Amino acid sequence: MPNRLCAALISFLVMQLAACENYDFKVNERVVYSPQPLFADFEVPDQALRACLEQAIADGVVTAAPRLTTLNCSHAGIADLTGLSTFTGLISLKLSSNNVRNLVELGSLTSLVDLYLDDNQVVDPVPLYQLPALQLLDLSGNPNLQCPSAAGFLRLERVKLPRHCR
Repeated sequence: MPNRLCAALISFLVMQLAACENYDFKVNERVVYSPQPLFADFEVPDQALRACLEQAIADGVVTAAPRLTTLNCSHAGIADLTGLSTFTGLISLKLSSNNVRNLVELGSLTSLVDLYLDDNQVVDPVPLYQLPALQLLDLSGNPNLQCPSAAGFLRLERVKLPRHCR
């Protein structure tokens, strides 16, 4: 019985400490643990993209740019991707149903595996050609897209294109 009580007490204390992960922990007025601050050192002029990034950083408790691996900014009213290249750890990026046209900023996101750009205003897919990890690309619903060459992409396994490119 004492072992069970001790285990229960330890479990309770661990849960209580985990709930305080965002607070300084002090013993005798001396800080013995202080959490790392959330990442905030980035410049993004598009306010909709900035708001989406700030929310993702807060939700994921992201303390450094490369630690943000998934970002879903669908239906956010984003037009400009400037500054997104700061987040080099992105593996999955969803920008569906926005007003994105220029993809140059995505060319340096070499860890991207899944990229959703459906229902935007994308014209030129060339900046995506050299993304080494890209496996899934959705460009459907981009009425002015210059249809990409199948040989232009390195490792794509699945691609969705607008009707005029089929």
